[in-house]
Amino acid sequence: MILDVPLERLRDRRSAKWQGYGPDVLPLWVAEMDVELAEPIRERLAAMVADSDTGYAWAGDLPEVYAGFAARRWGLAVDPGRVYVLQDVMRGVLEVLRTGTAPGDGVVVNPPVYEPFFATVAHAGRTVVPVPLLAREDGGHDLDLPGLERAFAAGARAYLLCSPHNPVGRVWSAAELAAVVALCRRYDVLLLSDEIHGALSYGDAFVPVHAVPGAEDAIALASASKAWNLAGLKCALVVAGSARSWDTVTAMGQEVGYGAGLPGVAAARVAFSAGVPWLAQLLEELDRRRRELAELLESRLPDVRYRLPDATYLAWLDCRALGLADPHGHFLRAGVALEPGEKFGTGGSGFVRLNFACSASLLEQAVDRMARSLA
Repeated sequence: MILDVPLERLRDRRSAKWQGYGPDVLPLWVAEMDVELAEPIRERLAAMVADSDTGYAWAGDLPEVYAGFAARRWGLAVDPGRVYVLQDVMRGVLEVLRTGTAPGDGVVVNPPVYEPFFATVAHAGRTVVPVPLLAREDGGHDLDLPGLERAFAAGARAYLLCSPHNPVGRVWSAAELAAVVALCRRYDVLLLSDEIHGALSYGDAFVPVHAVPGAEDAIALASASKAWNLAGLKCALVVAGSARSWDTVTAMGQEVGYGAGLPGVAAARVAFSAGVPWLAQLLEELDRRRRELAELLESRLPDVRYRLPDATYLAWLDCRALGLADPHGHFLRAGVALEPGEKFGTGGSGFVRLNFACSASLLEQAVDRMARSLA
């Protein structure tokens, strides 16, 4: 089982997830999985170390390999000549905003949303324009299309879409994306789609932005880092769908691509080709784990509301009925590290984000600690 890594081995890891808190805390916070690395990737990295192959990154045929993966998985035609390789998705967002918009321009985001969106927009010298998601009675969320149009009509120049959405786990439908694309075209708004969790959708529900008619000028950002747990190796892709959007990408300058790591490029190449069977097994295990979490919460924390995510290994837990002033702090004192909902912006207060990409045993221990803390 990919997710059944013994706790004592996990404690030896030097990553942020396992070093961010003390040994008495169960870390279910940052978006990093407790997995055994895919064997083809492990073999490739080991061979590189054995050969002392640790020089500068060279993209090689990674754009072609990614195009093949996108075609097989989503029926998506990607032009390898319009794929730019760099270190990570958020660096891509930063640089595209710098080349595709002007200082002070408004950039729309949909909170509650991945916290670095806010910081990256600000670091680019642009202005965050929040258009919060619409919360449904069933715990789900929708895009506020009228709100988006109002923001675009008021002058926002770019839209940073999280697709699939982190933290609420929504996969946007083809109809929703078509409406977004139509609005962006009408108001000449630059559409950036962060698709880093795209390969982690359940039931192949994910729709890439470039699969939507009329979305040629959109820019997508992708990486193998989330689906294959490769974040520390540093490699991501910026994908343009037209000559116009490719001009925006290449205006970033060649030096931006120097941040990619050679192990990251090599691992991504293997992930998008020989790593697909491993990904299929991972998704089966994550599907079981998201359902196990629902059962654990229903039996031990029934006042916590949880909607199964359409994608990702992240659970957005509504703790408002518990009456806790600070759910994150409360559960941390009980020995479970989660992400506080407040950091995701409007709509996050009273929520926590839980990472269920772990063993069934660790997940059960965590929920037990949370339940006992309320007894």
